[in-house]
Amino acid sequence: MSPDLARAFREGHGLVTRSRVLACGVSPEQVRRLVLAGSWVQVRRGVYADRETVDAHVSRQARQLLRDRAACLRVTVPHVRSHESAALELGMDVFLPQQGVTHVTRPGLQGSRNRYGIVHHLAPYLPEEQVTVAGSGARVLGPTRTALDIARYTGGRAGLVAVDSAMRLGVTRADLAVALEAKTSWPGVRRAREIVGLADPGSESVGETLARDLVNSLGFGRAETQFGLTDGRRTVWVDLRLGRHLFEFDGKVKYMRDAAAGVDPSEVVWEEKKRQDFCCGFKLGMSRITWPDVMPSGLVAARARLRREYVDTCTRFGESIADLEPYRPRTARRRRAA
Repeated sequence: MSPDLARAFREGHGLVTRSRVLACGVSPEQVRRLVLAGSWVQVRRGVYADRETVDAHVSRQARQLLRDRAACLRVTVPHVRSHESAALELGMDVFLPQQGVTHVTRPGLQGSRNRYGIVHHLAPYLPEEQVTVAGSGARVLGPTRTALDIARYTGGRAGLVAVDSAMRLGVTRADLAVALEAKTSWPGVRRAREIVGLADPGSESVGETLARDLVNSLGFGRAETQFGLTDGRRTVWVDLRLGRHLFEFDGKVKYMRDAAAGVDPSEVVWEEKKRQDFCCGFKLGMSRITWPDVMPSGLVAARARLRREYVDTCTRFGESIADLEPYRPRTARRRRAA
């Protein structure tokens, strides 16, 4: 690889346009052979990535981020990345749709249009709403505007995930309210306002946000996030509490994380069992929620199961947790690192 081409890939963070490649002296036939050999991957028409870059983007979110960066190399008009595309650059959690698209926002009148998988949002934005992402150098709308744009445009659970995530990054509910006041006539602003009211930064992942939304939909009230218990020697935290019933979201990541650190998987499962036994020893019930439960196809069955388990706990132990006050931690939980 020539120094000029290596520099082009470095400046593009592993991506380079066809025109830049040809300007570096690589012929169209050489490009074709590199792609056929698998050394390069065509991420988008006219944009290539080296194999190392593609292999490093393993998760669905990372793959979408790579596609967004490739798409923006092809957008020639002034723009900033927005919506999910901005959220991914900012490190926010997102609930991606099945068919991911790239979002850019351009100055002008309000409206949106989809061109070849890139949604162009024609909307004004203020200089203070923009940020430049360290490392990638991407110009994006900041977390407050990004969360509200997703809540307005997509709504529902995707909007709730985005607003929860923005609040975990330090955006306050007051920040969101002020930003909404300046956009009272924008489409979807009422939906965004409702989502902000339901947001809770205590849910620390996409899965926990979706689990909270599921539990709240049971009709028994609003769940408390990050409920803690301690006996003076051991302190545990549970994702959600409603009455005397606890709800824990189980994703493979939290088991794989310890396994990757060298802990035997069976020990990880055993420790989780002891943790649940500790909680239930306070005369509490517990339900486990997994990804199939929060997917559209599993919601009806999950609601029916969780209602049964919650009602059973209420029948056995009641709903008041006044007796647990001596066992509540006196300090808030230290937030897990991203």
